[in-house]
Amino acid sequence: MQESMIVKWSLIAISLVFLALFLILPLVSIFVTALEKGWATYVASITDPDALAAIKLTLTVVLIVVPLNAIFGIVAAWAITKFSFKGKNVLITLIDLPFAVSPVIAGLVFILLFGAQGLFGEWLFQNDIKIVFALPGIVIATMFVTFPFVARELIPLMQMQGITEEEASISLGASGWKTFFLVTLPNIKWGLLYGLILCNARTIGEFGAVSVVSGHIRGMTNTMPLHIEILYNEYQFTAAFAVASLMSILAIITIIIKNFIEWKAKDE
Repeated sequence: MQESMIVKWSLIAISLVFLALFLILPLVSIFVTALEKGWATYVASITDPDALAAIKLTLTVVLIVVPLNAIFGIVAAWAITKFSFKGKNVLITLIDLPFAVSPVIAGLVFILLFGAQGLFGEWLFQNDIKIVFALPGIVIATMFVTFPFVARELIPLMQMQGITEEEASISLGASGWKTFFLVTLPNIKWGLLYGLILCNARTIGEFGAVSVVSGHIRGMTNTMPLHIEILYNEYQFTAAFAVASLMSILAIITIIIKNFIEWKAKDE
């Protein structure tokens, strides 16, 4: 018994030391560096026009990508768990594809498709449609990287729940939409919210794919991670860490909401 207690507390101590070194200490250093030149410099850094443009662009991408991922995740999970059809395993594999492909490679693929020398580049140029180095390209690249999150949260949950309640609802005369809103959606609400939280966090922090398709145009196509990179490369460390602190605050809020959702889900 004594030996098991020693092992237990040793493992806890190792975990705490690891978290302190690789999570808490870097997080503290972000805020210390961001505020080392005073509050006025901090505020000036995050209210700089380029910083505000990066924040606005990031939030715009979030407002587009997260709802689209919610729709895709629900539809994909519904199709996979409620119906039998040929190619189901292929669909599941495709959903997992972004987990296996580097975001940078994904960005390069979109350059090859929509860039000036890409497959559709000439047609896009002739019709004055901008994909890469513009908002649409950033949205598409972010969508590719983040679309598995909602679906991957819902699929096992809906598989576990089965189709009994939906069949009962339909047999009692309810329409498909009524069944979805009154039976299916309430049953998956916490899994859906959990998936959306993860999707939102990845959308805000996405760097690789967006870096390739954005063009790094100041005040136009730089998201918050790209703006931080530029500031850091220009040795504007205080400004870089000031913007990074905003992302850290969003991450902390995300963790709090995530834990709240897990707590509520366990209560039910």
